[in-house]
Amino acid sequence: MANRSRRLRKKLRVEEFQELGFDLSFNFPVNTAEETIDAVIDAMIDEVIEPRKLAFAGSGHLAWEGMICTQALGKCTEEDRAAIKGWLNAKGMEAVEVTELFDLWYGEPA
Repeated sequence: MANRSRRLRKKLRVEEFQELGFDLSFNFPVNTAEETIDAVIDAMIDEVIEPRKLAFAGSGHLAWEGMICTQALGKCTEEDRAAIKGWLNAKGMEAVEVTELFDLWYGEPA
C-alpha cells in the first residue's frame, strides 16, 4: 500500500475516507395506486433511510431502482442493507434486490 498523506487519502476517497454504498431495486405489485406508491416511498424515507442517516437516490413508478449511501462521509453497513431489504419485504414489495456493498467512487466491491 502506498504511503499517502491524510490530505491525499481524503482527496482520493481511500482508506478512512472510503465511501461504501449499495444499489437496490424493487417492484410494487401490479395495479398499486399512485397514492400507495407515494406513501410507501415516504414511509421508507421516514422509517428506514433518515433514522439510519442514509440517503436514497432513485426513481420509478411500479419498478424502482436506486442507490443508498450515507448522508455524510461514511460507509453503509451490512446492517443497513439488511434493514432496508427487510423493510421492503415486510411492506409487500416484489423482486427486492440489494447489491453487496461497493466503493461509491471506484465501483469496486468492499
